[in-house]
Amino acid sequence: MDMNDMVIISVDDHAVEPPEAFIRHYPEGKKDRAPRIIDKNGQDVWEWNGAIYPTIGLNAVVGRPRAEYGMEPTRFSQLRPGCFDAKARVDDMNVNGVLSSLNFPTMPSFAGGVFIAAAQKSPDESLMALRAWNDWHVQEWCASAPGRFIPMCLVPCWDMDATLAELKRMSDLGVHAVSFSDNPSNIGLPSIHNAYWEPFWKACSDYKMVINCHIGTGARALHPSPESPIDAWITAMPISIANSAADWTFASFWKRYPDLRMALSEGGIGWIPYFLERADFTYDHHHEWTYSDFGKERPSDVFKRHVICCFIDDQFGVKNLDYMNVDMVAYECDYPHSDTVWPNVPEYLWASVNSLPSEVINKITHQNVMREYSFDPITTLGGRDNCTVSALRELGKDVDVSPRVGLGGLKTESMDAIGKARRPVTSGDIERMFASA
Repeated sequence: MDMNDMVIISVDDHAVEPPEAFIRHYPEGKKDRAPRIIDKNGQDVWEWNGAIYPTIGLNAVVGRPRAEYGMEPTRFSQLRPGCFDAKARVDDMNVNGVLSSLNFPTMPSFAGGVFIAAAQKSPDESLMALRAWNDWHVQEWCASAPGRFIPMCLVPCWDMDATLAELKRMSDLGVHAVSFSDNPSNIGLPSIHNAYWEPFWKACSDYKMVINCHIGTGARALHPSPESPIDAWITAMPISIANSAADWTFASFWKRYPDLRMALSEGGIGWIPYFLERADFTYDHHHEWTYSDFGKERPSDVFKRHVICCFIDDQFGVKNLDYMNVDMVAYECDYPHSDTVWPNVPEYLWASVNSLPSEVINKITHQNVMREYSFDPITTLGGRDNCTVSALRELGKDVDVSPRVGLGGLKTESMDAIGKARRPVTSGDIERMFASA
């Protein structure tokens, strides 16, 4: 196998909802209550349920020169069209050699946290918005290009009956993925150890829905201090999910639902071998007084069987696959966020995997995803020859990937008028920038 023979599926990308996304899927007579884009002080912002949500780009800087990155663009005109237009996204996937993509929300936040928070006062409004997002995502975004997008749904976690109804509705539409907080107790919901979630685990298992837990949806990377270089926070961000990973690993429901699966989205894999070693040491050393009970197994056995681990660029992790379950490792592109390596995914990925046997490369680039997400783009698109890096890049040969310069966006106070840093950007700079937005 060489680089151009790879078939690549990404299990972590992001879609920015277009301005009319919610309106089109609200009931007749209620469309005036849908989230919509308005202009506020020269910025495109979402207005919904009496509140303003200033983040539309959410660091959607793909295609910009790295020297011009800001934390986010502020108008749709500053975004590469592939951020919010499905046809343009497929073009960007082609030129990137990526066959299929799973896309997390933007306006609702990655696991619907915006709707969950609003549901404390307006549960009916939140449910209507959430269902509209699901319909836009499944019936528009994903349906626009069969085989190219893995459909995923949100659920109204604040109401278990509504959650089960929405899971059933989405399952009937062929959805096999659900976005869920990595630590719901941090966002005002019961912990994953609470009996409240038992029907949810069962439904996800019955419907073969992978629970996708994106970094930042519950346990967030903390800024070390306001004076800390923002690089420190960015570095630790993927590993911040380790605390939640331990929580899930020691949960008891896995015993009751052997077919249940979850993914640690955008968490990386390089830290997983030590994490599993530490979990096993903890169990061996402490279970006699903590009363944890894995029977004849260890925590690492449970983790390896149930948890999908994902990576963007992680050569150390790939070199240590023997300490993981190679059948539960997948690739992620993270388009259009600042960590993405678009349009050079094949080159970065091949640098990590080129020494592996072909059967292992196939597993972590696409076969594991196809199996666990019940998703078969190769059949949909007429065979493997149509799905390789070389075939897709031939389709995308006319896509313009030249840098999009001078587009502006939010900048921190440590930058001058052209975005050049006068001093290292700090965590405090970023927090003040968001506050001013």
